[in-house]
Amino acid sequence: FILIPILVYGLIHLFNITSLPILIGLYLVLLTPCIDYVIVFTALGKGNAQYMLISTPILFILQILLLPFYCALFLNSHVLTQIDRQPFLEAFLTFIVLPLIFAILLQLFSGKFKPMQQLQVMAGWLPELFMAFVLFTVVGSQINTIIQDLSIVLTVIPIYLCFMMISPCLGVLCGKLFRLDVLTLRTLAFSNGTRNALVVLPLALSLPNQWVTIATTVIVTQTLTELFGELVYIKLIPKFIK
Repeated sequence: FILIPILVYGLIHLFNITSLPILIGLYLVLLTPCIDYVIVFTALGKGNAQYMLISTPILFILQILLLPFYCALFLNSHVLTQIDRQPFLEAFLTFIVLPLIFAILLQLFSGKFKPMQQLQVMAGWLPELFMAFVLFTVVGSQINTIIQDLSIVLTVIPIYLCFMMISPCLGVLCGKLFRLDVLTLRTLAFSNGTRNALVVLPLALSLPNQWVTIATTVIVTQTLTELFGELVYIKLIPKFIK
């Protein structure tokens, strides 16, 4: 939450991004660490998936608290005045807060009521299935937009590639400063390199109409780029971090 924002700010200025909706999309997606499929890829990449799972609520709360601060810090104040906060708040409550509350309640009551415990067991195999379904739905719903806005795609892909190369190194650097073990170093590398597109997409969809198409294209492009990058991660991270 310190080094990654500095990296993102530097990359955006290095590539001279000035379009406001592209900027908003980049900041939304690159400033928020992943809290869903990163767990699966961490396990595949021989990291500590249990630590990654434990850290997800912490990462979630911190990114939601810090994202407005980052936007206020990096974006022009004139831009912020044009964003209607009500759709942001509605999307945040509907797609993020309510599911989190339901998950917490399920955890709490599963130890007291057998039906809730059975429901939790039944739901244990659903995350991967629903994650794949969400990915398919998101990409399918936005693919025409991406094809129509290839210039935007070509603008942001170099930024994403640079980010995916540098960010895991920052994770390893931080881990070595704190003398963490190899499995945790790999976990930090995956966490730093994997971003939270599926969670921030509803926020992008609540932007003003003149920005929403471009911002969502930027975010979905990051997901597609990242999925290919994760296949590289699971091969290289265990090889180089040992």
